[in-house]
Amino acid sequence: MEISGIISAILIGIIIGVLGRLVVPGRQRIGILWTILVGIVAALIGSAIAAGLGVQDTKGVDWIEWLIQIGLAAVGVAALDRAKAHR
Repeated sequence: MEISGIISAILIGIIIGVLGRLVVPGRQRIGILWTILVGIVAALIGSAIAAGLGVQDTKGVDWIEWLIQIGLAAVGVAALDRAKAHR
């Protein structure tokens, strides 16, 4: 992976993580780094799911892929928040 790929993964992770965090109601007790990591993982897994469904590359904006990624990020943020709450 080239440096541009790493930088774009971080930027996309930030966006996906923040959007996923906004979807989850209430206050989350996780930091911004955890949000970014959850976003990066959600973006990668969401891209793989979108590719499996055949909706990864469409004309224009890939709305379905974004929705999958944001949904996964929301689930990840909620799960991590719940795990931290039990500590």
